[in-house]
Amino acid sequence: MSDYQKKPSPQVITQVLKFQAPDIVRKGRGATNNMQGRYEVAQREDFDDGWTTEDGQLEPAAVRTIVTEEQAKTILSRNASPDLPFNVSLNPYRGCEHGCIYCFARPSHSYLGLSPGLDFESRIFAKVNAPEVLLRELAKPSYVPESIALGINTDAYQPCERELKLTRRILQVLHDCEHPLALITKSSLIERDIDLLASMAAKRQAVVAVTITTLDAAIARTLEPRAAAPARRLRTIRTLAEAGIPVSVSIAPMIPFVTEPDLERVMEAAAEAGAVRASYIVLRLPWEVNPLFQNWLDAHFPERANRVMNRIREMRGGADYDADFATRMRGEGVWADLLRQRFEKALIRFGMVQRGSFATLDASRFRRPYVPPEKDRLSGQLGLF
Repeated sequence: MSDYQKKPSPQVITQVLKFQAPDIVRKGRGATNNMQGRYEVAQREDFDDGWTTEDGQLEPAAVRTIVTEEQAKTILSRNASPDLPFNVSLNPYRGCEHGCIYCFARPSHSYLGLSPGLDFESRIFAKVNAPEVLLRELAKPSYVPESIALGINTDAYQPCERELKLTRRILQVLHDCEHPLALITKSSLIERDIDLLASMAAKRQAVVAVTITTLDAAIARTLEPRAAAPARRLRTIRTLAEAGIPVSVSIAPMIPFVTEPDLERVMEAAAEAGAVRASYIVLRLPWEVNPLFQNWLDAHFPERANRVMNRIREMRGGADYDADFATRMRGEGVWADLLRQRFEKALIRFGMVQRGSFATLDASRFRRPYVPPEKDRLSGQLGLF
């Protein structure tokens, strides 16, 4: 196997993308193409077969969402990243219909042989047995309770959750076991579960973060096409706060000259709505996210695309992205330092504190569930007989 097939560089990915599907802006979709994942060996190249419109553009094919049910073998993921405030996370879904163009989880679809582009936001995998697998995990005598971050990789309240209710069932398990959790979302659907979250929050077992990148609805429609509008997210913050649930606002990602000018406005609006904490992350462009984001930038902000990328590179030591734990969330250099100063001054001005809500959660009340041995055995292959 060649080095390219093992570990292609972001530069190679960008070059390959130039020979793939043309960029087409589709209503309700973030990615402008369906680029190949970095693990695919065969390369595909589009050609003009004559099916074009009068202006010479390809007719954009309708992209419908397909949700595939899958059986998870394990459900809790563990990380040792020093820049993350949690060690354990849980994701009921793979892929996310919100279609946020900047999503750092997009490259994970490459592991499935699918595109990090349109496939990521239209080919969703639902771990339909997640609540049952979680219950078995919590029932193990070796399990040590610590706060679980729910919906970190992809949004646990994306549109298909309305019907599948996987997140609701997971919350019920954690609620009944008095297990602490933290949630982050862009969806107002979380208001459906206020009954469980409020009860847990009263015992210091639940905190919520709502992501707001910008207050500009027009930008949000292209940046996060199927997520709740910024004004609706502010209303969600207010609703959660009034129910006694600690809420923070996550201003992520900070995109220079696109969402970055809104930093103070977002923090002020979130504080007025009831958010008590705030955090921010500078735009990250790992693997295929880099070309996908740059294509989106060319499609929606062509007049400032170069300016945006130049500023990003100034905060990444001259590269499009640097994965170093010490700098990947904040960047480095003069501009990164100015962002940090703006954020810290705004915290003081609006009476907020920086993220740190995980430290307030209480795992001492945890009640280990009982799973009958025969039920645990039948959950595996023997359950087929």
